Amino acid sequence: LREASLHLQGQIKELILTICDQAEKSSSYVMPGYTHLQRAQPVTFGHQLMAYAWMLLRDLGRMQDATARMDAECPLGSGALAGTTYPLDRFYTAQELGFAAPCGNSIDGVSDRDFCIELTSAMATCMMHLSRLSEEIILWCSWEFKFIELDDAFTTGSSIMPQKKNPDVTELIRGKTGRVYGDLNTLLVMMKGIPLAYDKDMQEDKEAVFDAVDTLELCLKTITPMLATMTPLPANMRRAAAKGFINATDCADYLTKKGMPFRDAYKCTGTMVGACIRADKTLEELTLDEFKQYSDLFEADIYDAIDLTHCCEGRTSYGGPTQASVLKQIADVKSKINC
Repeated sequence: LREASLHLQGQIKELILTICDQAEKSSSYVMPGYTHLQRAQPVTFGHQLMAYAWMLLRDLGRMQDATARMDAECPLGSGALAGTTYPLDRFYTAQELGFAAPCGNSIDGVSDRDFCIELTSAMATCMMHLSRLSEEIILWCSWEFKFIELDDAFTTGSSIMPQKKNPDVTELIRGKTGRVYGDLNTLLVMMKGIPLAYDKDMQEDKEAVFDAVDTLELCLKTITPMLATMTPLPANMRRAAAKGFINATDCADYLTKKGMPFRDAYKCTGTMVGACIRADKTLEELTLDEFKQYSDLFEADIYDAIDLTHCCEGRTSYGGPTQASVLKQIADVKSKINC
């Protein structure tokens, strides 16, 4: 199990580095950021991808923690439950087997399955993140979004519809996530009512934990090259970002920086957006005279303030969507992997 955990950690690192490579290439590609699956504010594709790199970095940490606790206490010498009469140096045997020390209680030593549960919990959380990323990829490669193009090797056609290019790999990852959740639930339910010390119920731990390992290993092995060969389509991202008034918050911020209370700026901008929707216009298409009909605070610099690239580059807070921030995130994540 220790070897399996270390192998999975290596796969997660490889996936993170693949995401970082794609994020670096797309650190300036403006796209809509979403809340409630509604266009919300402009971000970059690189910034969006790096959100998953940070998630996976936490997954890596959880697996490392689980492995460290797995290595902390050696059960050898616990006997059936009451230790042994043989003159066994448990500290020596623990060291020889790669453990930090022997377990402190022989009953706990034979009845503990926390290491299985903790590692499977980390694997289930990692699968949850892979499922979320897979769902985004499914959306992004659909014609409704078309932000990316997947390599043919990771898609399938249809037996009837010749135009189809189905993202089967991501759909399978999304589906297999429930399988690993089931493995974790199996372990928790198995252990919840067992009295000390060993009971035959514990034999069921093998199937669950091995299945979780195999499933995550397979998903990591397939999603990494899929992301490496994925082609972003920045022109489509930009066109999508130009719709939905995702620069409205920046318009309200502009008024607030000019001295208008944000509550009033919010209301004013909302009124403008409503009028633009009725007139089938974007905020950028309003003339300065039309802007001034809503507030005399508007000047010619409003057009810079609501420019989509400026909207991203103006959000200079730590961890934000600027190109410099994305590149720093990439460097930070890589340094954490290599430390």
